[in-house]
Amino acid sequence: MVDSTVSIFMLTYNQEQFIARSIESVLMQKTDFDYQLVIGEDCSTDATRTICERYALSHPTKIKLLPPLDKNIGLIANYMRTIKACRGKYIAICDGDDYWIDEFKLQKQVDFLEANPDFAIVGTNYHKLFKDNTLVEEKKEHSKTYFEFNDLIFKNVLPSVTTLFRNIPKQEPLPNWILKYPYGDWPTYLWVLKNGGKIHFLNDFTAVYRMEIGVSAKLRKTLSDIETVNLKILEDIASDDTFLHKKAIINKSINDKKKQLVSLYNREKKYFKAFALFLKTIFKQENKLGFVKFYVYSVLKSVKLI
Repeated sequence: MVDSTVSIFMLTYNQEQFIARSIESVLMQKTDFDYQLVIGEDCSTDATRTICERYALSHPTKIKLLPPLDKNIGLIANYMRTIKACRGKYIAICDGDDYWIDEFKLQKQVDFLEANPDFAIVGTNYHKLFKDNTLVEEKKEHSKTYFEFNDLIFKNVLPSVTTLFRNIPKQEPLPNWILKYPYGDWPTYLWVLKNGGKIHFLNDFTAVYRMEIGVSAKLRKTLSDIETVNLKILEDIASDDTFLHKKAIINKSINDKKKQLVSLYNREKKYFKAFALFLKTIFKQENKLGFVKFYVYSVLKSVKLI
């Protein structure tokens, strides 16, 4: 079988109330190329698997449902096995609780990457959907015409439900250290961009991202938790020889992330953690006096003395 132009990467677990809409939003795509939906279903205890099987049976050439598992393996292990099954030239992401609203989403993104070989990733605007059914436009006013590795290493600017990227992991499999973390999208994008390539954003609203559910939503409740994960990801990237040529910018991002964490710990009244990280970090700061002033300021602000 010839590989499709696009593999749509979909993870799902216990999402029986959402999965049909997610699948339908993929199946509605209008393209002049072949695409395949690859579903990694992680041993759900509800009807999610049954719903996926029904769609796979009725759309055998469009849907590749990965074999059932004997037990739940967790989000990131499921992420790794599913991305390995994506054989298309490009990969798009749509998790089982999100959905697309633009039937030409894939066509627009593929057209852009086909016409611009110096770009590797393209994202779009999207809507946030809250539990009370409030829908909020998330329109990014980007200060740059494009982004690249040296931007993304400091902050993930790519909402996964909008993203399409070149299938670099097909030739260069993702590193196993990703398995340690609760999400894989940001390190995947960095892997895709490590040897060049730029990020472009379309102005179109193409997708809906459900808020307040899932692993990342739990992490976001405590900002220091998610930034601690991001710091550990950066440290693994720094230790990976594949990124050796990016060492200087990675180390700068690590130092910035530690400084950010010091501020977050103080804001969350975790003063011991903040002080311990401050002591570990100050010796690697070029402007030590400036960092001391920053630390004192963050403490005073946390106790509302300034």
